[in-house]
Amino acid sequence: MTIEITVEKEGDRLDLWLSNYLKDFSRSRLQKLIEQGNITLNNEICTNKKIKVKIGDRLQINLPAPKPLELEPEAIPLDILYEDEQLIIINKPAGLVVHPAPGHETGTLVHALLYHCSNLAGIGGVQRPGIVHRLDKDTTGAIVVAKTDFAHQNLQEQIKNKTAKREYLGIIYGVINNKKYGNKNNNKGIINLPIGRHPVDRKKMAIVPIEKRGREAVTHWEIIERLGNYSLVKFRLETGRTHQIRVHSSYMGNPILGDPLYSSNRSLKMKLSGQALHAYQLTLTHPITLEKIEAIAPLPNEFTKLLNYLRKN
Repeated sequence: MTIEITVEKEGDRLDLWLSNYLKDFSRSRLQKLIEQGNITLNNEICTNKKIKVKIGDRLQINLPAPKPLELEPEAIPLDILYEDEQLIIINKPAGLVVHPAPGHETGTLVHALLYHCSNLAGIGGVQRPGIVHRLDKDTTGAIVVAKTDFAHQNLQEQIKNKTAKREYLGIIYGVINNKKYGNKNNNKGIINLPIGRHPVDRKKMAIVPIEKRGREAVTHWEIIERLGNYSLVKFRLETGRTHQIRVHSSYMGNPILGDPLYSSNRSLKMKLSGQALHAYQLTLTHPITLEKIEAIAPLPNEFTKLLNYLRKN
């Protein structure tokens, strides 16, 4: 794959300029592409990441083809909400990592899918075949996976263009201040704050200004039920940043119950295995038939028990 760009604004050093222009690529990945001779500047290979770009410069980024997949399929049970020859929608349980990562080289959703779908290997990348979007390890609910290259590209475009709808249910501490983050006449609103890697704790994300490499993040929220000192909230994602709902909720002062990263110093008598956040509804357009697909993932037992516990207490 090749990306061609003409510089229209006076730029910074090459790696910085590219990282600001190509938001889906990390700066480290772009630096590696430069070092490996995969970027040309005005038709000449450029391996100097510090060279400054100028108006009118022509850049060409050559993305190497993904390496062959070398993952072993694993017979992990799947709760399937919808499946045909183009895509599959899974109700992901808590504790299941979506794709291989350091510390989680086996036992992931990808390994399970490779066992279930014989023709999945190679779609969308090396270790994420068919993965269109992610759910955190302990977030449960609906996740769609493409089974063909065409479906993969189409579904990613639906996510990018916000035509696919992803709705979550979460239980938060307290109640959101709708005068500050919503409409004071309604129990709903929007939080629009950019998210980036935490400046100190690399395991966490945080609210980070755009100029400091934060990326746009928009979350719609609506309080469904007050539960004493807690609230059941419906969230709808307009963007899909890492830990987006968890970061936005924590920033508003209402972290998700059981969140090990963003609800520190908060206690609850009922022990939870992870954050009380569930992707309960996924709505998209079928890539081939163009029919509307609406997948609803039933609440997991732990979430239901927590709701009943809070209603009683």
